[in-house]
Amino acid sequence: MNTELLDRLVIREAIENWVIWRDAGDWKRFAELWHPEGVMMATWFQGSGPEFIRVTREGWARGVSILHFLGGTSIELAGPRAIAQTKMTISQRGDVEGHICDVVCTGRFYDFYEKMDGEWLLRLRQPIYEKDRLDPIEIGVKLDLDAAMLRRFPEGYRHLAYIQTKIGYDVKRDMPGLTGPRRRGALRARPRMARYGNAVMRVEARDMPEAGIDRAVDLIMQNSYSNPRVPDVRARGHMLQQAWKGLPPEPME
Repeated sequence: MNTELLDRLVIREAIENWVIWRDAGDWKRFAELWHPEGVMMATWFQGSGPEFIRVTREGWARGVSILHFLGGTSIELAGPRAIAQTKMTISQRGDVEGHICDVVCTGRFYDFYEKMDGEWLLRLRQPIYEKDRLDPIEIGVKLDLDAAMLRRFPEGYRHLAYIQTKIGYDVKRDMPGLTGPRRRGALRARPRMARYGNAVMRVEARDMPEAGIDRAVDLIMQNSYSNPRVPDVRARGHMLQQAWKGLPPEPME
């Protein structure tokens, strides 16, 4: 078996193990799937792999029920890096206006993997939310949903966001969907990964302290290249902050 095919199989197995071990509560093995600098981006949580495990376990203790199902995968390799897109559904059960309901959200896991010491580890998971629906499990129930709350969230996950908000989560309102600038930002990261190959993924790894970001912005503003647009200090600072963390560029909130 050639190396490229083996890498693809190992990455796909890691994606499947993520779902099986997370949904089964196999936290020890689940933790082994993450890169040391791994980041999880979800509607209800954005942070490191260990923090994601902690808050997920806390949710389990409160009775939060979220399951995942997988479809096909497309994997692009670039040396020790890879990007995988996997069709998926997220299924969550919870109380909505006094009725037990199921929400099913269809989309893709957009995953950045890095090979470390022979292991493919998850560096960043950014789901893309394409469409969802909400159904009461009781027969004959008609839900009276809060239309204003639904409109706060993108079409791709507004019902998922609705039920998550109702159980107390602070849901992010600008996650990428089937179309729109957030999705385009995720897709633009693909050719960058292939182009840089073995390059360092985050500025922090070059021993630049986080406090140095403000100084870097000052230098950029003092030596700005010719551009008819007025330089935006906040935007450039945000861009450098993302680069320092090793995260892909994204619009400011």
